[in-house]
Amino acid sequence: MAEKPIPCGTKSIALELEPGTYWWCSCGRSSSQPWCDGSHKGTGLQPVKLEVEEKKTFYVCQCKQSEQGALCDGSHKKMIQPNP
Repeated sequence: MAEKPIPCGTKSIALELEPGTYWWCSCGRSSSQPWCDGSHKGTGLQPVKLEVEEKKTFYVCQCKQSEQGALCDGSHKKMIQPNP
């Protein structure tokens, strides 16, 4: 059984990405957030492949709850937000 992912933020992060292949950390344990560094080993969770065809800005999930993998779908809005 897979462990639960650890949110590393409560909002998405806007990143301008060059064409290429990226591996998004789905477990939240990577020290290279939002990208995988292999820290998921033994958790039952796997990194998610993100293929970028052209340079542009992507909104990358930090809460680890998005149903669109690496891309934010607004799931962070359902999390309990701390008071400012």
